[in-house]
Amino acid sequence: MKKIIILLSLTMFLFACKQHKKVAEEFTSSIHPEYYGNWVGDFIAEEYKPEKEYMYINKINIKIVNISSDNKVTAMSIVAGNKRSLKGDYDAPLKKFVLKEPGNNKYDGTFIFTVANDTLKGEWTSYDTSLPVTKRSFQLTKMNFVYNKILMLPTDGEYVDYFNSKSKEVEVDSGMMITERIYRSASKKILEINASTMVLKEADLKNLKKLDMEIIRNTIFARHGYTFKKKVVRQFFDPVIWYVPMYDDVKDKLTEIEIKNIALLSRFEKYAEDNYDTFGR
Repeated sequence: MKKIIILLSLTMFLFACKQHKKVAEEFTSSIHPEYYGNWVGDFIAEEYKPEKEYMYINKINIKIVNISSDNKVTAMSIVAGNKRSLKGDYDAPLKKFVLKEPGNNKYDGTFIFTVANDTLKGEWTSYDTSLPVTKRSFQLTKMNFVYNKILMLPTDGEYVDYFNSKSKEVEVDSGMMITERIYRSASKKILEINASTMVLKEADLKNLKKLDMEIIRNTIFARHGYTFKKKVVRQFFDPVIWYVPMYDDVKDKLTEIEIKNIALLSRFEKYAEDNYDTFGR
């Protein structure tokens, strides 16, 4: 029995060594490392069904991981809460990539793009032609991602929630009543409170709007490169230059301060309210 166990252990060890050698050889023979990394920018709808709900622009990260000596490419796409593996080919003379998502998700498709200087440019086409958006274009630039706890939202950003509006009857000239759309907006507190560096207290949150707390809490996740699934959140972070969607789960990356603040913010959000007003676009 002891001999069998030793034999099995030896077999498993040799198999692991072969697999490690295979992976090592694959990456040793890698080419074009200048392409490796995160290419980030807008993912713009080009062919879509106007009657269906969709986001015209999302932020996308195409991360190129490896190009082997036979021009086989390993990469991934990260957009709107979806992180998908990409496999395909690189045409060296044309500097052209044709990469395919696995196809086991209804939002999968094919990426075709070229790289010139510091710009990655191309199109994505969906496998499923019944989707609200069947083709998107993108022009991306290379960006490094490093967690930085002091990052804050830009002061010139628009922090109005256009996805959760209400109707309001308003009196105009001659006593006529019209219906207006009103929206919730965040206060300047979202530009002052950093929930990654300061331990929040209940007194810090008592006068905040519900949207304030939602944005402050989600800014923690944005700093860690979380790819947001909800459109109501993406509308605030996709336009931010420093925000790079990287991961679909960042729980193991949160600091002790952030974990405590997230719990406190989540508790207060349940009972907080928002003020609604009119905002032009």
